[in-house]
Amino acid sequence: MTAMAPTRTAPDLSYFLNHTSHVLRTQMSAALAEVGLTPRMHCVLVHALEEERTQIQLAEIGDMDKTTMVVTVDALESAGLAERRPSSRDRRARIIAVTEKGATLAVRSQEIVDRVHQGALAELDSGDRAALLRALEQLAGDRLSTPAETPGTARRARQSQK
Repeated sequence: MTAMAPTRTAPDLSYFLNHTSHVLRTQMSAALAEVGLTPRMHCVLVHALEEERTQIQLAEIGDMDKTTMVVTVDALESAGLAERRPSSRDRRARIIAVTEKGATLAVRSQEIVDRVHQGALAELDSGDRAALLRALEQLAGDRLSTPAETPGTARRARQSQK
């Protein structure tokens, strides 16, 4: 006996957000690879340039766990793009300082990120584009700003390794 699938009473918001987010991440990864960066590396560079920030603060901004953050900063250091230094405000803390080479690359990578974002929105007319961005900003700042506490962990989609 075959069970009847339930009737959907609302658009599948999870699918739309998950799918478009996944595609945007893959496009962003491919575009940033042109300059030897990952999206996480770009995120750390840009936010570390804004103000003095610790690795923990940058991990929170980039939504990274400790291990991922350490690997990302290690890669930036190996490439000569950033370095760990003592904080000027709290000598117990260490900040991520962007090198001159890293700052130059951050400008280039921001141009790439902006281009990818503009391309993603290009299919929409200006009114729809503005409405979508306004709605997503409102959701991200309100109803969808904080993950729910769950008994199990909600897993993120893995990026395929090539």
